Amino acid sequence: MKAPAFEYVRPGSLGEAFALLAEYGDEARLLAGGQTLLATLNMRLSEPAMLIDINDIAELHGIQLQGNVLRINAMARHSQIEHSPLVAQHAPLLTMAASHIGHRAIRNRGTWGGSIAYADPAGEWPACALALDAEIIVGSAAGERRIPAADFYVDLYTTTLAADEIVLACELPVRTPDRFHGFEELSRRHGDYAIVGLACNARCGGQNMPIRDARLALLGVCATPVRARRAEAFLEGKAPTEDVISEAAAVLQAELDGERAPLADLTNSPATKRHLAAVLLRRVVGGMADGMASATQNTAGAAH
Repeated sequence: MKAPAFEYVRPGSLGEAFALLAEYGDEARLLAGGQTLLATLNMRLSEPAMLIDINDIAELHGIQLQGNVLRINAMARHSQIEHSPLVAQHAPLLTMAASHIGHRAIRNRGTWGGSIAYADPAGEWPACALALDAEIIVGSAAGERRIPAADFYVDLYTTTLAADEIVLACELPVRTPDRFHGFEELSRRHGDYAIVGLACNARCGGQNMPIRDARLALLGVCATPVRARRAEAFLEGKAPTEDVISEAAAVLQAELDGERAPLADLTNSPATKRHLAAVLLRRVVGGMADGMASATQNTAGAAH
């Protein structure tokens, strides 16, 4: 199929883009990377009157360290995040997750802000934003507002973003030396949408030291990315031993039941997704134990 007829504008500033959104409202669509929008246009799932191409807006590009936060602007491409030294140092969770996003051609065009705003429950960036306690900065002709990632996602492909607003950037607290980041994802083939994924951000001082302030964000499970809060609470204050990890996996499976049961897809039942989520927890938290053991050995070796 071919896309329906629409007007096309490529503004050079945020002010111009805001004015167009204010004028056209729900009849406008923003074009960033186009990895989702162009497909929906061609299938006529989206029929906007106005397409606003924001690729020329300089303020939306770039990745910067600003004090104790890492700011990733909306037009940062997935591949730029994947290969950014700043991201690798200050938000390595994103570096771990990036290679799971589609294929190289998709990562070269797709954008951070587009993924955050589209709110695909199987998307890597929304879950990572949740795990990292990101603050999502949105703007309109009326000004800017900041929304915690925990408050941004409300339902399937639905966020608190208003029709006249644009995602401008996200700010992430920079990683401190005692924090562990881990990411795992299962898909039928590399580059496919995730069946289940898990993004982890936790504090752990060393081997056999207790886990503190764990954030376990699941993707591909519910209608939005979700925190596994019962599993987080179980891990609080416990060292990542084999027994603790096994018990935490059981807690997660119990948590993903009843009202929080995973959504089935074409090939995976809720029970399958529940089981796979527990498998990923074992891998990620087990990786925390291995990583801390390695760090302890390296420190001891350096002392000698």
